[in-house]
Amino acid sequence: MLNSAAAPQPYIGINYGDVADNLPPPSSTARLIKSTTISKVRLYGTDPAMISAFAGTGISLLLGATNGDIPNLASSPSAAAAWVAAHVPSDPPITAVSVGNEVFFADDPALAAQLVPAMQNLYAALPPNSSIKVSTVNAMDVLAASDPPSSGAFRPDLSAGLDPLLAFLSKTGSPFLVNPYPYFAYLSDPRAETLAFCLFQPNPGRPDAGSAGLTYTNMFDAMVDAVRAALDAKGYKDVEVVVAETGWPHKGDADETGATVDNARAYVSGLVDHLRSGAGTPRTPGKPVETYLFAVYDEDLKPGKGSEKYFGLFQTSLTETYPTGLLRNGTAGLGPAVAPAPAVRPGPATASPAPPGQQSQLLPLLVQVTPAPPGLPVLCAPGAKGTGSACAHTSAAETPRTFAAIPIIAGFWLIALQVLI
Repeated sequence: MLNSAAAPQPYIGINYGDVADNLPPPSSTARLIKSTTISKVRLYGTDPAMISAFAGTGISLLLGATNGDIPNLASSPSAAAAWVAAHVPSDPPITAVSVGNEVFFADDPALAAQLVPAMQNLYAALPPNSSIKVSTVNAMDVLAASDPPSSGAFRPDLSAGLDPLLAFLSKTGSPFLVNPYPYFAYLSDPRAETLAFCLFQPNPGRPDAGSAGLTYTNMFDAMVDAVRAALDAKGYKDVEVVVAETGWPHKGDADETGATVDNARAYVSGLVDHLRSGAGTPRTPGKPVETYLFAVYDEDLKPGKGSEKYFGLFQTSLTETYPTGLLRNGTAGLGPAVAPAPAVRPGPATASPAPPGQQSQLLPLLVQVTPAPPGLPVLCAPGAKGTGSACAHTSAAETPRTFAAIPIIAGFWLIALQVLI
């Protein structure tokens, strides 16, 4: 173990969303997170109350400039300077700013060309000798290939935007932020052996046919290493991969196989244990992947499928939804919470929520694993521009999280069958 379960861990963060009308005040949330081993928080915007709540806690923040901010930030250095002056405090410490969210798949295609100029202006506006990094959050859809992970490659049709982005990240020492969700890969291939692979449960492992000696025992590592391989292939071995979001819903609609408390607990606690082990990934052993879990709370005003509302690791009573191993004091949480804060998101996000999703049939926490044929399933089948893939989960920062459920192993099994014949 790299750290005891009582110490703050620099590689574990959490996303703090607010698409809900029943959340505790930010001060209560800051106190809750302070009681855990989580050391950093990602915000989707720059709400002053949310930022100031973490002052004096020692918890660092990753701030978000929205897609709507990009044209203004790109327009002039002075506009970026004004944004920094208004939103970047000295306390709590700010480790990074994410400019936009999944911009290459945004409804406005003009944003992709404005992204890097916006990032350049914002970076130049930071105080002298600032250690704040400037990046942007990417969907797994940016990959054209990921099976096996060593074949990871970026989509050629995105090169006009991706190439200058990668050059900027390398020049400034900023990370590549990405949102891998094994849950959506499992939805496309709901077999017991796939569930075990996604949930960090015992399984025979899946060799990477393209890289001798590398074997994967979980989907998280495989997805991260596919991104790592894509960066390496472009010549950017110096650009770190940081997971901006990953999680598993604990409830969903009747047709959302696997959205259960047991599976959510297995994924989150398994991931936390994996990060704490210091094992790293097969491609980058010995170095935990900096990871922001999704999310602090359920968000009852999220549109889309029922599961969109149920990714919360904690309830608004400040107790754990299920055991995660994150609490320092070993209890179920702080609770009770003070009165919920007023909803802070007007407009479409605060429309009347859809009927609550129904609990899908519980899947066994421990499953009987049958050996898979050699090789890995297709981890992230590429989708058409603007659509999701089996591994993508459009972030809460801008839009409802939707995805196209593409069978993630269809190609793999077809190849295997041809070999057998």
